[in-house]
Amino acid sequence: MCIFVIPKSTQLSIAGNILLLRKNIPANVTMVTVSKMQPVPAMLEAYQAGQKIFGENKVQELAAKQLQIPGDVEWHFIGHLQTNKVKYIASFISLIHSIDSINLLKEVNKEAAKNKRTIDCLLQFHIATEETKFGLDIAEAMKLLESDSYKALENTRITGVMGMSSFSDDTALVRREFRSLHAYYLTLKNNYFSHQDSFNVVSMGMSGDYIIAIEEGSTMVRIGTSIFGERHH
Repeated sequence: MCIFVIPKSTQLSIAGNILLLRKNIPANVTMVTVSKMQPVPAMLEAYQAGQKIFGENKVQELAAKQLQIPGDVEWHFIGHLQTNKVKYIASFISLIHSIDSINLLKEVNKEAAKNKRTIDCLLQFHIATEETKFGLDIAEAMKLLESDSYKALENTRITGVMGMSSFSDDTALVRREFRSLHAYYLTLKNNYFSHQDSFNVVSMGMSGDYIIAIEEGSTMVRIGTSIFGERHH
């Protein structure tokens, strides 16, 4: 799905692409630079252009890059996270986008406590038609938030929701999926987080669909291809 990706004939430098994206993305929407599989020099170009939030989806790659990038970067984990990998990122991760079970959240809490810090997390919802994508439904999310296990956690903080749309050129379908995620966000906000200003993140939208996502209430978009160009494997 490449609805709004910058055409190859007009692709600019990394800094130029970032500048163009900032013109399209409202100031109240956070842009996460998706740097998975990108070399460190390309990431440093984005950093020099002012991007200080980077998203990775592989723990080993993230841990290695974190040592090579300036220390004022905010790291987000945006992929499926296995419980046995949490310990490798717990000391520095700023936001985990992909909490899809109470067991994972408990492990994040345990490792956060070991590092004497609180880790912000998003609940990942399954909103796409593909069965391969991970995520909760609204009933599972409410059960998680009402559980004694969740209420006992002291070193994690749920700050919003995340979801990925279907890999489809059907913009009406993508729009409906984003709209459903925003509705889930409002349900959780009203029922569980109404007095918590920190619960304010709707992470949805990538290079191909971020404009639709913003129109449907996204407050955080994850952009890779439109910054770095197509990945070459």
